[in-house]
Amino acid sequence: MKRYAWVGLGGVAGFASALMLFPVAHGANEVSAYRQLDLFSDAFERVRANYVRPVQDSELVNNAIEGMVSGLDPHSSYMDAKTFADMQIQTKGEFGGLGIEVTMEDGLVKVISPIDDTPAAKAGLKTGDFIAAINSVPIRGMALTEAIDKMRGPNGSKISLTILRPNAKKPFDVTLTRAVIRVDSVKYRREGDVGYVRISAFNERTAPGLEKALRDLRTQIGGGIKGYVVDLRNDPGGLLDQAVMVSDDFLEGGEIVSTRGRHADDTQRYNARGGDLTGGKRIVVLINGGTASASEIVAGALQDHKRATVLGMTSFGKGSVQTIIPLAQGGGALRLTTARYYTPSGHSIQATGIIPDVAVSQGDDDDTAGLLRTSEANLPGHLAGEAAKKPGQTVIKPAAGKKYDDFQLSYALDYLRGTKTVASAMKSAAAN
Repeated sequence: MKRYAWVGLGGVAGFASALMLFPVAHGANEVSAYRQLDLFSDAFERVRANYVRPVQDSELVNNAIEGMVSGLDPHSSYMDAKTFADMQIQTKGEFGGLGIEVTMEDGLVKVISPIDDTPAAKAGLKTGDFIAAINSVPIRGMALTEAIDKMRGPNGSKISLTILRPNAKKPFDVTLTRAVIRVDSVKYRREGDVGYVRISAFNERTAPGLEKALRDLRTQIGGGIKGYVVDLRNDPGGLLDQAVMVSDDFLEGGEIVSTRGRHADDTQRYNARGGDLTGGKRIVVLINGGTASASEIVAGALQDHKRATVLGMTSFGKGSVQTIIPLAQGGGALRLTTARYYTPSGHSIQATGIIPDVAVSQGDDDDTAGLLRTSEANLPGHLAGEAAKKPGQTVIKPAAGKKYDDFQLSYALDYLRGTKTVASAMKSAAAN
């Protein structure tokens, strides 16, 4: 999850000036820091003097910062000035590229979630896919930022990705056409007497989009509305403040989420101000293994307050806060993990995810074999979780031989209309 806090910290302009950031040594930690910086300075000079080709100081420094930060956890990284500028555009809901949220795992780029109606989604990329090569150039050995930069390009230009998919017999190539990604993060429609709201990301347009959706659906359906389905499946997250505002739109009060950092005084709590825009109507929240970060905050808040029934499969488990810290003199920015998220009941989302109230499979390989393996807990170097997962649940699946366009959504609609209950569903699942 990207929490874009503009922290007022100056950057380090070269490693000589870094020494000036330390106070006069008065303890073992400061002495150790000086010694480690001396070690770095020695390595820096030797590489600059002896490497097989001339190397710019900026290249060495950028690589050193990237190595320092990316080795901490899968979500901390260094952004150079260009990448930082691209990120700022992305949070406003419009950017260029393919439309996928990715991470690095085992030297390959792993797809967390394709964004709706983007080249990646239209080409059929799925949560859990691995990108092994870009335009036939292997990714292994690249930094994540370098791979992402290669996937970007002029609007309308083509790119070929080599995909490794779990359970597929062999790799396959997908050709995509790059596009300017305008993330319309909220879509909605009437499903008879139920309002369906799809949230695909949390950018600056999300909370206003949700509020418009609820107003329009209330007008379209009228007083006979049974409730709402809020679809957070394959939503990779986004801005913290938007997750708080979206949760607030469904709650009359209470805590939405807390963030807890390294020190006790780093704890922040975010509370609902009141004013449930649905008027207390029933809500079902859909989640799956591609539901991550900001979307997990919303699902967790509504679940803990008993405001919604969470239905689907266990979410991704991305429960850490990344603060964007701009660096001085055009040095880009650090994306640094600074805290963990906790739901109102004190549950840490990190590496455990949100466990649904009703476990419902989509009934295909993506949802059973694929999504259950795609989680924060599987990422090398992830922050440890603080609680064990609940015992396994009975998973409701479509009846053998029966076809659904979207079984989870069909089940959610029936659930809201009272044609299925948890008890009957569990009995049916056990019988199968």
